[in-house]
Amino acid sequence: MYDILIKNGTVIDGSGTPMFQADVAVKEEKIAKIGDLSSETAERVIDATGCYVSPGFIDVNNHSDTYWEMFRSPGLPGMLLQGVTTIIGGNSGASLAPLTQPEDILAIQKWTDVGKVNFNWLAMSELLAEIEKRPLSVNFATLTGHGTIRRSVLKSPTKKPEKMDIEKMKRLLDQALRDGSIGLSTGLKYTHARLAERDELMDLLGSVAKEKAVYATYLRDEGENLLDAVGEAIASAKEAGVPLHISHLKSVGKRNWHLFEEALLAIRNAATDGLDISFDVYPYTSSGSVLYTLLPDWVTESGRKTMLHRLKDFKVRQSVIRDMKANEYDYSSMVISVSTLSSMVAQKTVKEMADSQGVAPEEVVLDILLASEGRAIVSLEVLSDRNVDKAIQDPFSIISSNGVGYPKEHDSTGDRVHPRNFGTFPRIFSRYVRDRKLLSWEEAVHKMTGKPAAKFLIQERGLLQEGFHADIVVFDPETIADKATMEDPYRYPDGIKLVLVNGSVAAEGGVWSGSRSGEVIRSRKRGPSFSFR
Repeated sequence: MYDILIKNGTVIDGSGTPMFQADVAVKEEKIAKIGDLSSETAERVIDATGCYVSPGFIDVNNHSDTYWEMFRSPGLPGMLLQGVTTIIGGNSGASLAPLTQPEDILAIQKWTDVGKVNFNWLAMSELLAEIEKRPLSVNFATLTGHGTIRRSVLKSPTKKPEKMDIEKMKRLLDQALRDGSIGLSTGLKYTHARLAERDELMDLLGSVAKEKAVYATYLRDEGENLLDAVGEAIASAKEAGVPLHISHLKSVGKRNWHLFEEALLAIRNAATDGLDISFDVYPYTSSGSVLYTLLPDWVTESGRKTMLHRLKDFKVRQSVIRDMKANEYDYSSMVISVSTLSSMVAQKTVKEMADSQGVAPEEVVLDILLASEGRAIVSLEVLSDRNVDKAIQDPFSIISSNGVGYPKEHDSTGDRVHPRNFGTFPRIFSRYVRDRKLLSWEEAVHKMTGKPAAKFLIQERGLLQEGFHADIVVFDPETIADKATMEDPYRYPDGIKLVLVNGSVAAEGGVWSGSRSGEVIRSRKRGPSFSFR
């Protein structure tokens, strides 16, 4: 007898091959059998007539760790109720480990108030063990953040690393990879990584190559220098001999939209030359970013405290405003989504706030940065619909949320978070598969399951295959749809009937079951740990 038997469904197995009619049996956390199981019995039988049965979705670009939400809300319903069963953290150069001292947790202060954070780890092995003690509703794997280890060693963002410093960074990365981290991430747009030079990155990528891990990068520039940034990432990965993944690839700003097709061509050419390359994309034209990234580099290069001090100086402030105006940001579509001032700025664009005060929009941005001590997230409409379509259809793309698994109750904070936190994966099915037919059902599922699992070496997940972990989603192709919008983001999707995580019912009928059956996923290479104190 099986534990769970899903009968009469149409299987999309995650490989990209055509769907087929079959039953799926689960026993002891694994997929036990796929086929005609009409004569079999189980403790629970689920009728999936009219529904598709697929692997659980793998979100390769998730920030539930650095936004601290996986500790506040371990059910992560915003992700789970979309059908996500595995998240990868440590993205954009920031991970929760390894740390050399408690103060190194400041690497995540751009996203969360670290004054309210309690933690009891330094090494990557200690972090992963802690997550196992208080498990999540979904599986968790993590990259090692370059910005985190760089801050741990250099302390100052403007310090040029010496050979000894780079060796310390390498030791931290080597041990984190042995402890179970699945790769290295960089966020070259952010303050603590912006000044990282080629030699530093290549030395670290040598460790990634040795451990047969993955290099994921948030590009140095997504605007007018997009092509240079893509070229830098490709050249570094080629020389180091590592697989490359580009995080949330996009071309920001209308005057830069024309560069996107050439960026996709560069990726295709790199693949033709033998590079294992991919990128992730979310199905929205609005982007979310740390507010200080709107400022000119010269005012942020010395870190948050120095930036805030400079912005209080009248002459510096005027120079910053001058440089910001040259970028021609569209403040009429820019909303402060997360900050300590959420209740005061909710539902208003930066332009609306500026008009009501009779000041320039740039003045409002600087005032919000000062009032929130630099911790503010902005949503802005800066992407091209046509480019998003191209990215989603591109053979090298993976679907991701770049989001956080908020609960619906987070609405009470006043934060106006991005709808991708609640709707990314169902939106692909409803908008791009069913309505517009830009992808087939099989292609879409592959970009969410088999493809990310293969890229990030996540073993025995991402496919409906006998012997694999029973991470399974049952959804209705006629009704699956995102409900979250920019104006009302806290809405769970429709059409996700059932979610299993490691063989346990994690969600049913759009409700979290309370199950926390997620596992920590480690890389295949592991070793004894130490705390670099």
